[in-house]
Amino acid sequence: MPTFVQILDFIGTFAFAISGIRLASAKRFDWFGAYVVGLATAIGGGTIRDVLLDVTPGWMTNPIYLICTGLALIWVICFGRWLIRLNNTFFIFDTIGLALFTVVGVGKSIALGYPFWVAIIMGMTTGAVGGVIRDIFINEVPLIFRKDIYAIACILGGLIYFACDLFAVGHITTQIITAGSVILARIVAVKYHISLPVLKGNEE
Repeated sequence: MPTFVQILDFIGTFAFAISGIRLASAKRFDWFGAYVVGLATAIGGGTIRDVLLDVTPGWMTNPIYLICTGLALIWVICFGRWLIRLNNTFFIFDTIGLALFTVVGVGKSIALGYPFWVAIIMGMTTGAVGGVIRDIFINEVPLIFRKDIYAIACILGGLIYFACDLFAVGHITTQIITAGSVILARIVAVKYHISLPVLKGNEE
């Protein structure tokens, strides 16, 4: 029986894979290329996190991540027209993946005994790095480097996780609150055009 964190991990994998495959389809990639982009989006952040935490990446011990990405590809192939008609498809799945992977990254780091500041960084790494790899693969400026509140939403989620842990809130409740805070931060930032200031060079 999978744990609640594992369920979040699988849902996050599926959501992130769809976001990657959806963008790959917009770039006219073939099925294999789209699968590679989806897989990199889904496992990229978790792989970097696990390497930094000195553990074997999950996809190397459990094929469920590869299977989830394959299911995401089939989903996009079968329901691609519906996804295209659905406004903000990429934003929806990317935000869900970002939120759930932030929870997984923070939780795994704490379980391994790392201090909380490391856990917050690992939460951000898990949530954001897969999107960076995806954007590089499709030749776009990574979303994390643009004005969007992206990695900042992960950091906010990590801080809320820390606060919940500090006040001894239940694990599942903490994970739900953390994921909800990341999703809410992304929605509010996009709706009200909240962004960080742009660093400008010297104007001639």
